[in-house]
Amino acid sequence: MNAATNALDVALALAAAGLPVLPLRRGKMPFGNCCSCKDSACGDRPNMKAAGPCRCPAPCHAWAAATTDPHVLTSPLWAPAWREAATVAYHPGGAGLTVVDLDNAAAVAWARATLPATRTVPTTRGEHWLYRGAMPSSNAVRPGVDIKSLSQYARWLGPGTGRMAVLPAAVRALLVREETTPAPGEVDSSLPGRASWGRSVATGCRHTERYVRTGLERGLALVRARTESGAGSQAFGVARFLAAQHTACPGPCGLAAIGEEIVAAAVLVGVPETYARRAVANGLETAVERAA
Repeated sequence: MNAATNALDVALALAAAGLPVLPLRRGKMPFGNCCSCKDSACGDRPNMKAAGPCRCPAPCHAWAAATTDPHVLTSPLWAPAWREAATVAYHPGGAGLTVVDLDNAAAVAWARATLPATRTVPTTRGEHWLYRGAMPSSNAVRPGVDIKSLSQYARWLGPGTGRMAVLPAAVRALLVREETTPAPGEVDSSLPGRASWGRSVATGCRHTERYVRTGLERGLALVRARTESGAGSQAFGVARFLAAQHTACPGPCGLAAIGEEIVAAAVLVGVPETYARRAVANGLETAVERAA
């Protein structure tokens, strides 16, 4: 996709077919919120998890802004985003779909051996498997596997091949373990105590200790806030973000110790330790792979 006009044309065609769409900027990221929506000052959109009153006509809130309305897509408020768009994304859940995002060859092999055949779309590193039916979204449900549906977007990479199957129980089951985690204090865990990051394990980090500790504490707070569900996915995101800050360091940076603190925070709010460790490990590895 070499021109903004191509991006908009593709978006309009997808919208006409019933797929809610949105523009993505370079780096496969959505465009930032407007001043009124920044930091959720607007209260967020009605279709988000924290349902709010926001009716912003601009492409704010990423997947929640995706639409099939051609008048919105071609409106003056969306025009600047289309002029800078690098590609088009769609909201699977808004179209009643689920995308199983397989990020590497091992994940693809697992899917072929485990999941019912369905429509597949090649990606840069793996495949998207599309199923009819929506479900909650979650990252790192297993190594190299993300679920994109009700609260995520997926890049449009073409129609794919194969007949689309109904969302199977095997895919829904990938989220059951996290979404039904027991209350804090009832989780079997081998964690002897919270690991601590410090200069003794980060002799090659270019950041100050205050910088690292501040970022880590903010990330841990995000994980601890997920007391009902989603702490595992949040731990994945925090690990990925924090690891990305160290990709230019000569190393070592003590990422293992940072990971242990994130795992401990997730276990504290009820995430099974095995799941927490897998999510954090995937987050740390994903950051390193993207930097390579």
